[in-house]
Amino acid sequence: MLDGLPVAFARSPDLSLASAAGGGRLLFRQLFDAGTGTFTYLLVDVPTRQGVLIDSVFEQHDRDLSLIRELGVELVASIDTHAHADHVTGSWLMHQATGSAIGLAAAARAENVTKPLTHGDHIGFGGRQLAVRSTPGHTDGCISFVLDDQSMAFTGDALLVRGCGRCDFQQGNAHTLWRSITEQIFSLPESCLLYPGHDYTGRSVTSVAEEKAFNARLGGDAAERDFVGHMENMKLPHPHKIAEALPGNLRSGKPRQVGATASWAPLSRSYAGLPELDPAWVAEHQGELTLVDVRSADEFNGPDGRVAGSLLIPLPEIESRAGEIPADRPVVLLCHSGSRSALATQQLLKAGRPQVANLQGGLSRWGAAGYPLEGIPSLEGAP
Repeated sequence: MLDGLPVAFARSPDLSLASAAGGGRLLFRQLFDAGTGTFTYLLVDVPTRQGVLIDSVFEQHDRDLSLIRELGVELVASIDTHAHADHVTGSWLMHQATGSAIGLAAAARAENVTKPLTHGDHIGFGGRQLAVRSTPGHTDGCISFVLDDQSMAFTGDALLVRGCGRCDFQQGNAHTLWRSITEQIFSLPESCLLYPGHDYTGRSVTSVAEEKAFNARLGGDAAERDFVGHMENMKLPHPHKIAEALPGNLRSGKPRQVGATASWAPLSRSYAGLPELDPAWVAEHQGELTLVDVRSADEFNGPDGRVAGSLLIPLPEIESRAGEIPADRPVVLLCHSGSRSALATQQLLKAGRPQVANLQGGLSRWGAAGYPLEGIPSLEGAP
């Protein structure tokens, strides 16, 4: 730990982002859902560890929650730029997991929103804040979020990289969108970085100056009549998930049926996507599990000790000897730090073993938590 932060968090290369106006260092992460081309954004005020999540995706909840927990973030709010038509938000799930507020434009009139947003509102997280700007035109409830020092803005579907959101459904209006972009987004400093809600060709960021000059629909010398003529003649098919996404987002992502997910254990997933178990739960349920130690035989019998009853199968042999692992009980893989056992966990999952998890932190964390290890040299005779 460093200043109360996990070491990985404190050493993040993105901590170079700073603002005299905001007064606090900012950690920024851009995440991506390939299935829908959606960008999700995590912003964290480093000194306080408070953060906000923008435009989360329901199916990516485990990934986002793992990152938040690994970095030690206190999530203040999960906010959306609009009621999406192509994916369901993960805001309700994040609220359930972290207690974070659910933020969406009041104009969307969605259920379960705990922080209805209107133009001029501010969302604070630690020493930083996002200003809410109403940017309708794609939908009535579109809003953009502008960082306190106006160095970056999150435009959702109102303005994309070299494009913009469609205007042909969900209260869309090309004249309204023109005014939103030119008055609320293009009025920002030209150096302001713009982060879109979507992209399908790998473009992740742009700027006010770039879009003013090069946006194919409203950049350069384009007038409002040019823009409206373009938008009203696009003839796009409806998003293929619209029937599922719109009703889901008008519930803020709350499933129609809420129930406990069946699982053999309280698994968590690392940001790398690996199923993991806390040593405390493993110790409590040890008699119901098969513990497989993937260290070398020398380590297994060495001074670091081992967990009583664990099965030794060194990592290089895990695939060829998988048949030796009992099939009637869940399997927990372990090593010194959890690194080699992470690979073993992946290999067993790939081989079709469903109830497999890695021991978080390995024997190092197990021993530090005070759980017993056998084979450690006796301290008898020590002064």
